[in-house]
Amino acid sequence: MRDYLVKALAFNGQVRAYAVRTTDIVKEAQCRHDTWRTASAALGRSLTAGVMMGAMLKGDQKLTIKIQGGGPLGTILVDANAKGEVRGYVSNPHVDFEGNEKGKLRVYKAVGADGFLTVIKDIGLKDPFVGQVPLQSGELGDDFTYYFVVSEQTPASVGVGVLVNGDDSIQAAGGFILQIMPGAEEETIGYIEKQLQVIPPISNLIEQGLTPEEILNTLVGEQNLKLLETMDVQFRCTCSRERIEGVLVSLGKVELEQIREEEEETEVHCHFCNERYIFTQADLTDLISKL
Repeated sequence: MRDYLVKALAFNGQVRAYAVRTTDIVKEAQCRHDTWRTASAALGRSLTAGVMMGAMLKGDQKLTIKIQGGGPLGTILVDANAKGEVRGYVSNPHVDFEGNEKGKLRVYKAVGADGFLTVIKDIGLKDPFVGQVPLQSGELGDDFTYYFVVSEQTPASVGVGVLVNGDDSIQAAGGFILQIMPGAEEETIGYIEKQLQVIPPISNLIEQGLTPEEILNTLVGEQNLKLLETMDVQFRCTCSRERIEGVLVSLGKVELEQIREEEEETEVHCHFCNERYIFTQADLTDLISKL
C-alpha cells in the first residue's frame, strides 16, 4: 500500500477528519538520517502530524513545525505544504530508550516536556502566522491536540504513531486528526470520545493493513463519513544543487575566493534530507566568474 491521505467530513459537517498512512515517509526519513528507534518514533510522529496539517493549507501555502522539549533529541523541525510534501529532521538522531512494560517506546524521554511546540504558517500574507504552546507530555499526539485547542481555538484529537522494529527499520506509521466544528452536537462529541477510548494504537491499525478510509470508519462510523479528497503524500526536500549554488553565490566574490583557497573541496549539507553537495575549486571558480 502506498502512502496517502484522505480528507473527510463526518456527522453532516460537524467534524472535519483527516487520516494518513506515512510508513514510506518515515522509512525514508529513518534511512536518510539514520535515526535510532525512539528518535524515529518522535520524528515520524512529527512528520505525520505535519503532512496532515499541511493538507489543511491551500495552493502554495506551507508551514514549519518546531518542537523543542529539552530532551536529548534536541530540536525536531518539520516542513510541510499543501501538496502532500513533507521533510524533517532531529538534531540528534541517535537517541533510544527501552520501551515500557507494554513495549511502547518512551518518546517523551527523548523529546522532553520542558519547552514548546511552535507552528509557523506561510499563507501568503506579509507576516507569517505563528502559534506556540507549551509541550504537555512530549508524546506529541497530546501536544498537537493541545496546539489545536489553544492556538487555533479548534477542539481536536490528534493520533500519530510509528511502529519501529528492533533493527531500527520502520514497520508502520500513520495518523489521524479529528476537528470538532462550531455547533457540533453533544451526542456527536460523546460518540467520538467513546471511540477514541477503544481504538487500538494507530500504528497497529496501519500494520494490520487498514487504509486511511477504514481508520476514519473506525473512528466515526462509515455511515457518518463523507469522503472529500484523496491525495498522495511523500518525503520530499526542496534542496538541489542549483539552489545551493545560489546560496554560495549570495556569499559574494571575496568570501567565495577565500573558501576556494582554504579547501580543495567544499561540502554543503542539507539538514532536512541529509543530502551532501560537493563543490571543487574548479566549481567555485566557475561560480566566481559569474559574479
